[in-house]
Amino acid sequence: MKKIILASASPRRKELLERAEVEYEVRPGNGEEIISASVPEDVVKELSVQKARAAVFPAEEGTVILGADTIVSFGDRILGKPSDEEDAVRTLLMLQGNTHQVYTGVTILEYRNGIWHEHTFAELTDVTFYPVEETEIREYVRSGEPMDKAGSYGIQGRFGVYLKGIRGDYTNVVGLPVGRLFYEAKKLGIILRG
Repeated sequence: MKKIILASASPRRKELLERAEVEYEVRPGNGEEIISASVPEDVVKELSVQKARAAVFPAEEGTVILGADTIVSFGDRILGKPSDEEDAVRTLLMLQGNTHQVYTGVTILEYRNGIWHEHTFAELTDVTFYPVEETEIREYVRSGEPMDKAGSYGIQGRFGVYLKGIRGDYTNVVGLPVGRLFYEAKKLGIILRG
């Protein structure tokens, strides 16, 4: 059985892998995030590569490292985690009643024949929220839930009640496109479960 490392401390990614019955260790890389790309798909790919590489260590044959990064994009803006409560309110006022995009980049590193082999992909999901009143948004922000989330919301949390529609992979919006991850890993000959 391969040793699988998740290069992320995200509780949401951990929960998704556990639901998929993947046995893994957490080893978040502590590297500095440097973005040279401006297109959302390229940004998440670049960041997922950096996270995976930051978790590289002397490894045994067959070790697999999974790095991931998720961003929210609306129009031509990339929306990261909010800097404070007012920033979260501004972001959610912009997203309510509209459709935005969630991108997750995933990098799979496998140590095979004494070399780290790298495979990176990005997944896109469109998310639409119903119109939401500012008082409801402020109440949600006061809960503290959006403060560590790209786009200032967690679809699996309290703000999910305003979800009008989703086109694409729901787990991608949570933070890790599990179906695509399994598909890409299988193409590489990597079995993540069992």
